[in-house]
Amino acid sequence: MKWDEFFVTGEPMIYAAMVSIVVVSLAIPIALTYFKKWNWLWTNWFTTVDHKKIGVMYVLAALIMLFRGGVDALLMRAQTAIPDNGLLDGQHYNEIFTTHGVIMILFMAMPFIIGLMNVVIPLQIGARDVAFPRLNAISFWLFFAGAMLFNISFVIGGSPDAGWSAYFPLASIEFSPTVGNNYYSLALQIAGIGTLLTGINFLVTILKMRAPGMTLMKMPMFTWSVLITNVIIVFAFPVLTVALALMTLDRQFGTQFFAMQSGGMDMLWANLFWVWGHPEVYIVILPAFGIYSEIISTFARKNLYGYKSMVVSMVAISLLSFVVWAHHFYTMGHGVMVNSVFSITTMAIAIPTGVKIFNWLFTLRKGKISFTTPMLYALAFIPIFTIGGVTGVMLAMASADYQYHNTMFLVAHFHYVLIPGTVFGVIAGFHFWFPKVFGFMLNEKLGKLAFWFITISFNVTFFPLFILGLNGMTRRMYTYSASTGYGALNMLSMVGAIGLTIGFIILVYNIYWSVRYSPRNIKGDPWDARSLEWSTHSPVPEYNFALIPTVNSLDAHWYAKKEGKPLATGKYEPIHMPNNSGLPIIMGAAFFLWGFFMVFSWWIPAIVLGVVILGTLAYRSFEKDHGHYISVEEIERTENALRGEQHEN
Repeated sequence: MKWDEFFVTGEPMIYAAMVSIVVVSLAIPIALTYFKKWNWLWTNWFTTVDHKKIGVMYVLAALIMLFRGGVDALLMRAQTAIPDNGLLDGQHYNEIFTTHGVIMILFMAMPFIIGLMNVVIPLQIGARDVAFPRLNAISFWLFFAGAMLFNISFVIGGSPDAGWSAYFPLASIEFSPTVGNNYYSLALQIAGIGTLLTGINFLVTILKMRAPGMTLMKMPMFTWSVLITNVIIVFAFPVLTVALALMTLDRQFGTQFFAMQSGGMDMLWANLFWVWGHPEVYIVILPAFGIYSEIISTFARKNLYGYKSMVVSMVAISLLSFVVWAHHFYTMGHGVMVNSVFSITTMAIAIPTGVKIFNWLFTLRKGKISFTTPMLYALAFIPIFTIGGVTGVMLAMASADYQYHNTMFLVAHFHYVLIPGTVFGVIAGFHFWFPKVFGFMLNEKLGKLAFWFITISFNVTFFPLFILGLNGMTRRMYTYSASTGYGALNMLSMVGAIGLTIGFIILVYNIYWSVRYSPRNIKGDPWDARSLEWSTHSPVPEYNFALIPTVNSLDAHWYAKKEGKPLATGKYEPIHMPNNSGLPIIMGAAFFLWGFFMVFSWWIPAIVLGVVILGTLAYRSFEKDHGHYISVEEIERTENALRGEQHEN
């Protein structure tokens, strides 16, 4: 292989990216060496198995990926802002919308959700950690290895270019002879294994580690949403893993599973992808529904209306999510009967979703509403998501979908579902639980300023796409002539995209400002919230709870405050906790290198790295690591210090 085939060349933006990667890669180790932080980083973060720290790393990675995917989005909007624009050529545009979709769904939304899940779920159920702490760390490092492997394709080898759904034959070696789609198949497999392990881990955690007295129907709604989400993960992600494995075999070993000849079938890929892909939408939306439920009941100062119906509706959504996948290809040759069945199941999802929206509205009714930053995102979500839902019902009608399907109308629809349904949710949850993790709050003025920029700019960006789609502008159209009349609305959309960028920059600046200047004298429950995580200190000690609480009702923390009764009584006892381990990050690094060598079909180093991966598994199988105990004296010192900080209020 020649160097100009190994490194991507010919584009100024590529060279700029290469320079920035080299600069950052040098700056980070130099800074860590100068400030003598290597040992601190290794001990406290790289080798941690603490669910809270792992959650923070997930969220940090998600924020980085948000801006990486956001750059792609800006480039797409800039390219289509004016007619006959030459900013990007067709191939580069294909690569950008492919990486944008993959990054935003799998490497931004998923880790943000899983990060909040890691931080909050053990606290909400009164547990001291997840069921399998070491497995939790491995899950993160596999996700991170997959994310980094996917992102280096930008400068080494070339990005995938067959769309985020990678339809065959576009993703085949015939139509995509570069290694870009090898990156797609291998990076997503590595990250997907990490996600599947997370699903198993949190299912066991929620089902087996709840505090005494916490029955399933006394769990907070966020915990319910995460339980159902992880059931979907366990059933859906193996399908993706199999599909990607078959893709790898087709592209690198000459098999014909998805080929148009030799007995293969390109529609097999489409079916396998969307059998995973549509449940994936609900994997990122259902936890956001749980977040909104927590926030709305907290800041309306009311019990969540219709608790049982909320649970039933989420179960119904999870079941229906597996029987709607063929609505993604109404136009690909199915008969009337098949299209009709999937049209009905698709529209049926609107019923349990509508139940949830009405429950939130009834929770708000006659509530004493506090318009905090998290609450603003929750309130904005309801009308914006409803627009996404209504347009989804329009797309669910098979005959109408022949008109809408390949247009910008569809692009607008799924952004009206995913951005309020997921991005608003994770930002709201980020603001809501930030003080629980770090012991200080994000600035409310900056938070609200970012909210208004993001909400208004979102609508300015994506609502024009509905009109453009109805006027005939197709998806993936990288250029158009002035005679089409698309220019004005595309320019308006570009203005909105700039506003969104400003909003997210303000959000990040808020983190910086709050780290430096936000008061540290907050209590364990600064929001006067309802669920169990707010009954412990902020920031949370390593062991979460010095005494495991006993739960007698839904919203146990709320009623304990009102009745003046403690949730936990008894004497301190030594607490058993897991030890840190460097094995997960070593395994993640080995998977990254294995994936990289596999991308280029360098078999010998790939086999060597495969042996290293098996070696780490074997080492763990024979490792004797029984964890450690936190002594009563240390617990007392920690509790007294945290109570003392709060007493200063």
